[in-house]
Amino acid sequence: MTGLLPTAADTRLFGARLAALLRPGDLIVISGPLGAGKTTLVQGIAAGLGVCGEVTSPTFVIARVHPPAGDGPALVHADAYRLGGMAELDDLDLDASLAESVTVVEWGEGLAEGLSEDRLQIQLRRSADDDVRRVSIVAHGRRWAGVPLPDARLS
Repeated sequence: MTGLLPTAADTRLFGARLAALLRPGDLIVISGPLGAGKTTLVQGIAAGLGVCGEVTSPTFVIARVHPPAGDGPALVHADAYRLGGMAELDDLDLDASLAESVTVVEWGEGLAEGLSEDRLQIQLRRSADDDVRRVSIVAHGRRWAGVPLPDARLS
């Protein structure tokens, strides 16, 4: 699935729509250059899941857990930008909470795929000319077979 997210608000709304499909055990790996909207997308996912706490980039803390405000799953938000490789990702023990949480890993391409064969890989790109983000999602594994992903043509 590919599409356009013309504004940051559209990116958050897309994240909230995506959250409606998520359940405990889901893994999302987000890639894209600096400023592409990775954390903005996670803010929308967090809002859609109804978790507690402000969602900010976890670059320096590496991972944050946002507990559910109600009956839904927690959100584990990790950032692999500063990690030196698979061993450092393993040290985060993301797999320990994977089954009961929704886990989102920014900058996780090439590292986090080993956490689950059932995952969504999202790539964000931002045009140099405007604020429009281009999003592409590739679904992997049986969990996502036949699941209709939300439309990214919002505006």
